[in-house]
Amino acid sequence: MILKGNSRGGGRQMAAHLLNGMQNEHVTIHQVRGFLASDVTGALEEAWALSRGTRCRQYLYSLSLNPPQDQSVPVEAFEKALKDIEGKLGLTGQPRVVVFHEKEGRRHAHCVWSRIDATEMKAVNIAFDRTKLQALSRQLFMEHGWTMPKGLIDPAHRNPLTYTREEWQQAARTGRSASAIKACLQECWAAADSAKAFNAVLNERGFMLARGDRRGFVAVDVYGEVLSLSRQLGIKTKALEQRLGPPKSLPSVSEAKEKIGKQVSSLFEAYRAELQRKHDQELRPLLRIKKTMTDQHRKDRAAQKAYLDKRWDKEQEVRASRIRKGFKGLWDKLTLKYWKIRKQNEKEAWQCHVRDREERQELIEFQLEQRQKLQGQFETMRKRHEEEMQNLMANMIKLTTPEAERDIKPDVFKGKVKKADLGVDKPKPDLPQSRHQKRGKDKGHEPDA
Repeated sequence: MILKGNSRGGGRQMAAHLLNGMQNEHVTIHQVRGFLASDVTGALEEAWALSRGTRCRQYLYSLSLNPPQDQSVPVEAFEKALKDIEGKLGLTGQPRVVVFHEKEGRRHAHCVWSRIDATEMKAVNIAFDRTKLQALSRQLFMEHGWTMPKGLIDPAHRNPLTYTREEWQQAARTGRSASAIKACLQECWAAADSAKAFNAVLNERGFMLARGDRRGFVAVDVYGEVLSLSRQLGIKTKALEQRLGPPKSLPSVSEAKEKIGKQVSSLFEAYRAELQRKHDQELRPLLRIKKTMTDQHRKDRAAQKAYLDKRWDKEQEVRASRIRKGFKGLWDKLTLKYWKIRKQNEKEAWQCHVRDREERQELIEFQLEQRQKLQGQFETMRKRHEEEMQNLMANMIKLTTPEAERDIKPDVFKGKVKKADLGVDKPKPDLPQSRHQKRGKDKGHEPDA
């Protein structure tokens, strides 16, 4: 179970994220503990009001618990993990909110604590929380027998395709996947041994090598997005300079954007929009299936909740009817019969609670399995869409190179180029033939490869 936590403020924004039913297919409020309010928004606003009596600005501690996607994790496993986390971070007994999110066939939990100790009116000091959470994460993987990620075993083997929130937002602006962009740049780096070769490979994949304002080397794509190579490749600037040389000879970011923008900006936007419409049209049937499935899953859960609540109320009435009132009830207490009945009721109530919890978990697991099968179709289609968009970007970047400017007619820059020439309908268009190749065909033999 991967654990990621940080101290923060912004209770209202946190509540909006926890209750976001647009990005999450299912949102389940599991617990609101230690607050006067019974809802998430009211609880976090209450934590903010309490923090006003202190100097603390980051009055919340937010934690996400992400189990392996292919594992079914019951609620009690999350609760046990939260108990251990509270003990390690010094948050035992602090007010908290626990919410479960489900999307794309994956279930994870969020827990938000109030850091303010109401008895002493000061914030709980949480030191070295990242180190403690990593140790707890390793412990959870070993306890449950899950396959531990290599990056958790040794930070040197951390997944190079992981990305930050800023990188995700940058990719989202272009409609692409952050992990796909990072994988593409790392493939380019592995395939080149010099600055010239690296720039050529980048051009083939839709990027242009440039000199950054703050960082030495960056890649600029046809969207005008600037990608730090040291961050994307996980390599320090000195190591980049050893292979690529000093960045002074490279064009600046503004020069690269201007070069791309002048020649292909308007043309690219037109074809990108057309390709995006094609992708949206192909995704539409799957999105309809997803919406229908989500609505049906929500109805099934609501129906199950109504059934379990009704059954619980009936069983409570049966248990309550066993306890007699008035003089008979007093006699039962004197003869100790009351205490036997009470113990029996408590035992039965706990058994019924466990039974209901298991039935809810069975339904969730069944629905997650259905959703994961559908998500596999989404991943396959999105991967193909990413390749098609990458081919389009690569062909656009080729228009900015001097070789392309000599071989391609000026009509290209007036918007008269055909879609097939830019890879919209076919992944790898034929390159223009050189004069030597044409001369070889005129003489009746094939040109050299």
